[in-house]
Amino acid sequence: MPTLHWIGKDKVVNHHLDVPYRVLNHEYGFTAAEGGTPSPTRSGNKIIHGDNLEALKALLPEYEGRVKCIYIDPPYNTGNEGWVYNDNVNDPKIKKWLATVVGKEGEDLSRHDKWLCMMYPRLKLLHKLMADDGAIFISIDDNEQSNLKLVCDEIFGYNNFIINILWQKKYTVANDHKTVAPMHEYVMLYQKSSNWNRNLLPRNEENDKQYKFEDEKGIFRSSDYTCNKSADERPNLYYPVTNPNTGLEIWPKKTRVWAYSREENQRHLDENLIYWGKDGKGKVPAFKRYKNQLKNADGVVPQSWWPYEFAGHTDAAKKEFKAIFQGEDKANHFDTPKPSTLIERILQLGSNANDIILDSFAGSGTTAHAVFNLNKQDDGNRKVILIEMEDYAETITAERVKRVIKGYGEGSKAVEGTGGSFDYYTLGLPLFDEYDHLNETVGVERIREYVWFSETRSTYDPTQQEGSYYLGKKDECAYYFFYEPDNLTELNYDFLATVQVKADQYVFYADNCLLPEEFMLARNIIFKKIPRDITRF
Repeated sequence: MPTLHWIGKDKVVNHHLDVPYRVLNHEYGFTAAEGGTPSPTRSGNKIIHGDNLEALKALLPEYEGRVKCIYIDPPYNTGNEGWVYNDNVNDPKIKKWLATVVGKEGEDLSRHDKWLCMMYPRLKLLHKLMADDGAIFISIDDNEQSNLKLVCDEIFGYNNFIINILWQKKYTVANDHKTVAPMHEYVMLYQKSSNWNRNLLPRNEENDKQYKFEDEKGIFRSSDYTCNKSADERPNLYYPVTNPNTGLEIWPKKTRVWAYSREENQRHLDENLIYWGKDGKGKVPAFKRYKNQLKNADGVVPQSWWPYEFAGHTDAAKKEFKAIFQGEDKANHFDTPKPSTLIERILQLGSNANDIILDSFAGSGTTAHAVFNLNKQDDGNRKVILIEMEDYAETITAERVKRVIKGYGEGSKAVEGTGGSFDYYTLGLPLFDEYDHLNETVGVERIREYVWFSETRSTYDPTQQEGSYYLGKKDECAYYFFYEPDNLTELNYDFLATVQVKADQYVFYADNCLLPEEFMLARNIIFKKIPRDITRF
C-alpha cells in the first residue's frame, strides 16, 4: 500500500500518546426550559472549548470505542484561511506547536507538511474514539484531498475506505472565475471495521414521482416489458402478447424481445400485472412494479453524488446562519458554514437514534444543529459532542445551539425550537504532572472519576458510593481507590475489614500492598499501585 511521507511525520506519528490528559471543567448546563444552570445537567451533549487535540484526549476515558459517527470539517489549507491551524508560516500558535513537537525541522515545513502534522495525531485519536461499528465523514476539497486519502488509508486502513461522496456545494456558476469553477467538495467516508452498516436514506418526492399509477393492489410505476436481446439471440422470447381488453395481438421488435417467457407472461396476465395504459387499450404492455413490494420500501440506497437539492448548498448555509443571528455582527462571522441539511444526510446515513456523534472542528455548531433537528423529527436520543478551540466557542458555537434548542426568529420567520440540552466545558489542568505523578490540584474526585472511566468505560456516579474509597461495581467487580493526598496508603487486612460490598472480584488501588499473593489469588483480589498502574491514554 502506498504511504505518504512529509517533513515532521516521524515526530507526530505517536504524538497522540504524549498529549497530556486534561480534565474537563464543567462551566454550565443549558436546557430549553431553564436556560443556563450552575450545575451539570448530565445531558450527555457536550460543547468543549479548547484545543481539539487535548480535548480529544480528554474524551478517551469515557468515550474510547463508543462514538458511532464522526463528522469533521477541518481547514482545507487553501492559503487564505485565518485561523490557528492555517498554512501561514508566521502564525504564532502553529509555529509554537510545531517547534515543540517537530523541532527545528518545523522551520522548513511547507504548508502541506504543517497541515499533515496537524491532522495526523488528531485522526489517530478520532480512530480510538470510534466504535467498532462506527464511521468517520470528513469534508475536504482538492487542496488536501489526495494527501488526506493516503493518511486515512494508513490510520483507518485501506480496506476501510468506503467512498468519496461528491457534494454539489453551489447552484450557480461564477462567470468571472479565472479557470474552472469549483462546484463540489468531497465528504470522505471511512468505516472503523466491516461491522459498520450504512442506513438507507429517506425517500423523497423525486424518488417516488414515478409511482403515479394505482389499482386495487396499490401504487405502482410502469416498467419496460422488453429486454436488450434480439429474436436471434432469444427466439423463445419472441412471441405475440394479447391485450385482454382489445384482443389486439402485439409482437415485440425483432431487435428487442420480451423480457419474460410465455409462462411468465401468462402469469402476469392472470394476476393483472400488466399495465395497458389509462384506458386499458394500450398497444404496448408494461410491467406493474408496486411501491409496497420494493426491497427498500422505506428508503433508498445512498449514492456518491449529492446534489444541492438533496444536501443543501453554501448559500442556504449562510442564510441559515444569518437567520439565527439576525441583525448581529456575528451573523457575518462565517463565510463558508456547512448547511445543516448536509450534516443531517450524513447522520441519516451513518447514525441511529441513540448513537453518539462527534465533531472536533465544530466551527459554527452546524453538527449540533443537525443532531437536534433529527432528534426532533424522529424522537431520537442522539448525543453530540462538539469541540471548538477558537474564542467564539461560547459566543457563537454554543450560542447557536442554545437558539436552535429554544427557537429563533420572529413573526413569519420564527423557527420553532428543537428542545434538548447540553453542557459547556473548558479544558482544565493535566491529571498527571511533569514527573508523571498525580496532579492533586485537579481534586481527588476528578482523579477518582478518571480511574473509574479507565477501568469500566462507563458513567461515573459519585452518589453510589459505599465510602470515600469505593468507586462502584461493574460486571460483578468492585473497584476501590484507596488514595489520600497527604498520607501513604496500604492495602492490608485492616482495610479489607472495612469493605462491605459483595462482588466476584475486587480491584484495589493504593500506594502499597501488604497482602500475600496467595491470599489475593484465593479471594480474587487485584492490586494496582498508585500512580504506576493508573491507565495512561
